[in-house]
Amino acid sequence: MSELEVLAYKVLTAEQMNVLLTDGVFLGAPIDLADGYIHLSTAEQVTETVNKHFAGQNDLHVAAVDLSALGTAVKWEPSRGGQLFPHIYAPLPLSAVTAHRPLARDADGAVILP
Repeated sequence: MSELEVLAYKVLTAEQMNVLLTDGVFLGAPIDLADGYIHLSTAEQVTETVNKHFAGQNDLHVAAVDLSALGTAVKWEPSRGGQLFPHIYAPLPLSAVTAHRPLARDADGAVILP
């Protein structure tokens, strides 16, 4: 991970975003709980993640996560096409979320990051 790559992104449903904001912690989506870690994407990966795993879903949100705040809970592991993805082996605390917004796209269809 480069020094600049300290932010990653979590795509959440409106209900999941509400849990994070209300409880101050997010334990994971069903796929996260099944896999044993919380899936995140880099800025370059988030649009493909949304297209592949959230197609047709509305009312999504994107949360920017400060990976440096999570310390050793973050592991970079190969996934889709061998790309390295950040995974969190712990709950996601609201204190590590630096920004969030409803999912929006630019004219080219890319996800606009918070």
